[in-house]
Amino acid sequence: MTHRQLGLAIAARKFDTCRLSRRVLLQRAALAGVPWLIPAAALGRAGTLAPSQRITLGFIGVGAMGQGHLRLFVHHPGCQVVAACDVDRWRRERAKTVAEEAYAQNRPSGTFRGVAALRDLRELIARSDIDAVVIATGDRWHAPATILAARAGKDIYCEKPCNLTIEEARAMIDTVRRYGRVFQAGLQQRSDGAFRKACELVQGGALGKINFVYVGFPGTSTDVSLPAEPVPEGLDWDLWLGPAPWRPYNRAFHPYGPPHGVVPWHFCRDFGGLNLTSNAVHAFDVVQWGLNMDHSGPVEIIPPETGQVPSLTYKYANGTLLQVTWKLEDGKHYIPPGWDLNTTIQPFGAVFVGEHGWIHVGRNGYLKFHPPQVIERSPAWNDHGHAVLGHHDGWLQAIRTRQRTACDVEAGCRSTIVSHLGCIAHWTGRALRWDPERERFLGDEEANRYLRRAMRPPWTL
Repeated sequence: MTHRQLGLAIAARKFDTCRLSRRVLLQRAALAGVPWLIPAAALGRAGTLAPSQRITLGFIGVGAMGQGHLRLFVHHPGCQVVAACDVDRWRRERAKTVAEEAYAQNRPSGTFRGVAALRDLRELIARSDIDAVVIATGDRWHAPATILAARAGKDIYCEKPCNLTIEEARAMIDTVRRYGRVFQAGLQQRSDGAFRKACELVQGGALGKINFVYVGFPGTSTDVSLPAEPVPEGLDWDLWLGPAPWRPYNRAFHPYGPPHGVVPWHFCRDFGGLNLTSNAVHAFDVVQWGLNMDHSGPVEIIPPETGQVPSLTYKYANGTLLQVTWKLEDGKHYIPPGWDLNTTIQPFGAVFVGEHGWIHVGRNGYLKFHPPQVIERSPAWNDHGHAVLGHHDGWLQAIRTRQRTACDVEAGCRSTIVSHLGCIAHWTGRALRWDPERERFLGDEEANRYLRRAMRPPWTL
């Protein structure tokens, strides 16, 4: 989502107030000789829960996406932000200021102090006053931070992509399950009404057998070599790199201070997979969801470098083909009846093409279909509001109930694996056969070497 959308979401958000019984608080206050003039917020009034009922949050990474999540969560009545961590001093201090100013608005004095600004994620995770963490670091940190948090008994909201490698994906799934933690992947389209309706229609057979799926955002990262620059004062470059290989600082990786773009470093293979992992992962998640593949994945990946396909192509065991392209081109792709060749595939969206028609779904309520009977035969649908806000609400609710989230650790990691498979196919330049159960390539040990990466000490999974 864009910064403008985040701002509009903050302004538009309205919550149902939650009123708790105040009898115990009042009785305790009376016994302790405390005056009966108690702030409304402390009693669960003024649109907020009593402090003892709020879920306490720590933020790990407060760059572009981290700041966006922070600005939404500080206005949520069901939680309290108590700490923000970032290796960039400007960003962590800014996050502290943003949170404290938001909370000060609800205090009679107009001031609030109490949000810690930390440099090292280990210090934040070790705090006993934090129930759950929001991880919005670079990809290289997602798995280590998740695993450390799960072992410490924290519930987790982790930005996409969930991890940097396929080995990390499996380690995350196993660890989160072992410690019984609630996990929500930041693939928020699972909480969007239009995407939910599209996937329900596909799963319900409205299109018959799905033959093709098309998504946008092709392209992956490469090896790069940038010249060394002086490390800005206030940036812990060693901790920024974390488990990734050592590289000299260059501002293209991390501009100190205010973020310049969401993921400036993803062009470098050590840190990310460019479009496939930063953007297409949203669409892959919709595909996995719609095809009922949350516990599996494709079995073959063919990159265009082979000359066999016009664009990156995945094949599922039932024959469904998934292709990554911005537009369908006559002579290159299958053009379904009723499709306008001038149509660009929705960013982060997907086109499902089946025996009986097609559905094209995207953000902001975009839902197109052909023929009309595809949706006329189904119940009416309603957009249930802003996807990110609903995704946050669902996570907090799941923490209270210990239920499965909209995009739990396996669903999020399986969708991320689809991104990694595409990157590896591009990097090797050949067609690959994949076993989604064993999570290994068949007959290709060079490709299997991409399943994991050595971690720089002292970091491990």
